[in-house]
Amino acid sequence: MRPLNLLDVYRRRDMERRHYGCEGDDTCGMFILNGIQFKRALKVVASSGEGWDHVSVSLPDRCPTWEEMEQVKRLFFREGETAMQLHVPPTDHISHHPYCLHLWRPQDVEIPRPPGWMVGPESEAA
Repeated sequence: MRPLNLLDVYRRRDMERRHYGCEGDDTCGMFILNGIQFKRALKVVASSGEGWDHVSVSLPDRCPTWEEMEQVKRLFFREGETAMQLHVPPTDHISHHPYCLHLWRPQDVEIPRPPGWMVGPESEAA
């Protein structure tokens, strides 16, 4: 994950103090992504520790779209990093917000990915 202080333009220190009792740092924080590049203001909570990078993204009235999650992934993770959404067994499902999605990345292990040909045909060069 990128050092979160690089995203201070989006950081909400007031929300951090209210929620955590302290301000975030390079490894954790609360952010509101708004501006012309975002269609809706996205609430983001990010943390890095205990072997995991984690970013949660929520809106008040709907789940984030694929495009919004992709935008958040590009902003919070380095270019070469893979992040994932997990669909766990129902017995392990935990939800505290109906319109929140999560991105995860283990810090010490590369996330395995299927070969590109299993995902879809390569696009032709223009």
